Amino acid sequence: MSAPSPTIEGFRAAFRRPSLTFAEIAWRWTLGATAAALFLFCFIEYLDTLPVTTADSALLSTRQPAFVVRALTHILRGSLNRAVLAALLVMLSLSVLWIIAASIGRLATVRALFQYFRDEVASGFSSETYDPTKTRPIRALIDLNFLRVAVVLAMILAFAGAGILSSFVSSNTHPRPGLAFTLFIPLAGVICIAGWGLNWWLSLAGIFAVHNEEDALAALSAAVSFFRERTGSVVAVSTWTGLAHLIAFSIATTVVSLPLAFIRIAPLRLIIAGVILVTLVYLAVVDWLYIARLAGYVCIAEMPDALFATSPLAPTSPSGMAVEDMIDRDEPILSDIPNLAV
Repeated sequence: MSAPSPTIEGFRAAFRRPSLTFAEIAWRWTLGATAAALFLFCFIEYLDTLPVTTADSALLSTRQPAFVVRALTHILRGSLNRAVLAALLVMLSLSVLWIIAASIGRLATVRALFQYFRDEVASGFSSETYDPTKTRPIRALIDLNFLRVAVVLAMILAFAGAGILSSFVSSNTHPRPGLAFTLFIPLAGVICIAGWGLNWWLSLAGIFAVHNEEDALAALSAAVSFFRERTGSVVAVSTWTGLAHLIAFSIATTVVSLPLAFIRIAPLRLIIAGVILVTLVYLAVVDWLYIARLAGYVCIAEMPDALFATSPLAPTSPSGMAVEDMIDRDEPILSDIPNLAV
């Protein structure tokens, strides 16, 4: 039996199971709305703590840039510590909320995908059934998502360190901002590639945390073995979904630029509403593509090793047996050693 294409099966699963995309959108968008509301509330509360004197109000009412800047400088003086502390508290709260929401959401979507592929796609390959109530690997998913948050924090610190290192080539006496920027770009590129790679491995390990009911380290080890044994299929799924994401991003940026071209003649509220609508559609498509990629990985994990071990270039006989297996290596005519008895 020929192996199905994991990429095609991933997109087919995303089409046939739109509830998975809705579930992904539900927890991601709920978390995003919570983050936006929390930042807005903290910003408003921060503005309420700023003292505005009568002199500051008089300077602001003049609408002169020099006077306005002077008034804002006086208003914001000494408030940086409160702003930094509030931002740290918000980021900590959102990180904890994201770890919990992402773990629950990933557990639900991966279990549903395994159920789908075991019942409808891989039923011809294996008689094994998947019990969605058997595995409870929420602890492993929480650990993996905690590591993903740690990777993001490490990237932020690495960017700060790269900026400090790049600034050493420029000083007050000999300013060279162009050289400093040139040195910062490759460092930032290395940081982004390393952070993206670590995040991808941790995300892939979540599949095996659900499938094998293992801890975080064992799931990471299973993910590495999975990629080493089935590199071609994993790269194919990642490549095609990545290209689809790039196409969706190109279309979204093109569509967003259209209402911006009428910013002088169209109402501003209408333009903002159009941009928000296009952005939401783009984010929904991105979540759908993520489910398709995740389904492709699950399809690869569900297919037995025999389908990957069979080489499509190996010649076979009409009976289906490989020609190489039908050759008798003990035949004298096929031996490289001359038969001295002849």
